[in-house]
Amino acid sequence: MESSEPATEPQARDRDAAGRPRNARPRDGLGRPLPKGMPGVPTTPDDLVLPPVEALREAQRLLDGGRPFHAHEVLEAAWKASGQPEREFWRGLAQLAVGLTHARRGNTEGAARLLRRAADRIEDYAAAPPYGVPVVALTAWARSTAELIDHADGSLSDQALTPQLGPTGLPWAGAVDS
Repeated sequence: MESSEPATEPQARDRDAAGRPRNARPRDGLGRPLPKGMPGVPTTPDDLVLPPVEALREAQRLLDGGRPFHAHEVLEAAWKASGQPEREFWRGLAQLAVGLTHARRGNTEGAARLLRRAADRIEDYAAAPPYGVPVVALTAWARSTAELIDHADGSLSDQALTPQLGPTGLPWAGAVDS
């Protein structure tokens, strides 16, 4: 028996000039896609490449502004641009931001799991922290925040969900780009 419903075409993916898939849909402040044509918040360009210290500063600015999804995009770009031995460091920072995105969206289980995974990755850099990142403090923060999320009723403050990626005081004072 044939359906009288018209066949729907699969949604074509947005692509850049080179044919790589890109998502041109607008997004809300937590990175959730919005319907095409709706206003959204500015997103990180797909081809963003920042020097490491600038990527950390931009990610911190976004985290401070309650936009962990967008911080994740910056950190993910740094991860993809990095080589060994820092690749897993950047991957851990990106996972930390994704965990915070899940927490702000209400997915507490996913948030806690990603924060712990991020801590495990970042922890390996404690002996020689790249770019002045306080690895020991950040690892402890991620694990304690995961515990808070596990036992909270879903109402953690913005401050509780905002890590410090750089040293206290002036951000990255004395940090060396490499």
